[in-house]
Amino acid sequence: MENLQKIANNMRINIVKMVHAGKSGHPGGALSCADILTALYFNVMDINKGNLNDKVRDKFILSKGHASAAIYAVLAEKGFIPFEELTTFRAINSKLQGHPNMLDCPGVDISTGSLGQGLSVGVGMSLANKLDGNDYRTYVLCGDGELQEGQIWEAVMSAAHYNLDNLLVIVDHNGLQIDGKNSDVMNVSPIGEKFKAFGWNTIAVDGHDIEAIIAGCNYAKTIKGKPTVIIAETIKGKGVSFMENVAGWHGKAPSDEELAIALKDLGGNN
Repeated sequence: MENLQKIANNMRINIVKMVHAGKSGHPGGALSCADILTALYFNVMDINKGNLNDKVRDKFILSKGHASAAIYAVLAEKGFIPFEELTTFRAINSKLQGHPNMLDCPGVDISTGSLGQGLSVGVGMSLANKLDGNDYRTYVLCGDGELQEGQIWEAVMSAAHYNLDNLLVIVDHNGLQIDGKNSDVMNVSPIGEKFKAFGWNTIAVDGHDIEAIIAGCNYAKTIKGKPTVIIAETIKGKGVSFMENVAGWHGKAPSDEELAIALKDLGGNN
């Protein structure tokens, strides 16, 4: 676990560097899901350089596409893209745009950005796997604010109807969105009970405990006849003192001075 924690911390260092270099981005929600992506890409999912271009393998969908810095950071850690390319984040003609583009960036399985749509794509992928008779799984990471989208609940209903036990949704529940607290903007709680009412298996974990995330994902693989959702309790801006639990860091870049503080918090270098 120590090595995975180091990977997650390296991701956070690169996330703040990327957003600073691009002078725009969404650091808060990218930092909150770093441990989740580390668990998925380095333990749970069957994805590596050897099968990266295979149609039949585990797939990941970053439904909260604005947190693109997080997926680019983990793809670099996996060796799918060079670390040097991270400095081009959000630059014109870069492969690393503000929202992931599957046509440009190796390792991005689906282009995302319009909130609410990623889960519908995940349902389609999972259903196709069922019809084709293969055992691969689809993993979808949703934001908690994203659950305010009606399309999410249509997809949730469909997944249960088709008994998609090869689909795992993880909700990055940091409690904040661009306009403030979820509970003030449009309350999405109780999340677990809502998914359960739609016929899903539900699991709650500490979204910064990599071992617990892995255990939850492995348990989900044993559930038959219904999809599973993991509600991962996280902290927006995790690891950076002045960003933690501050809605204002949903979508803005740190200054030079703020970057220096963030890197000191994370043990990185300028």
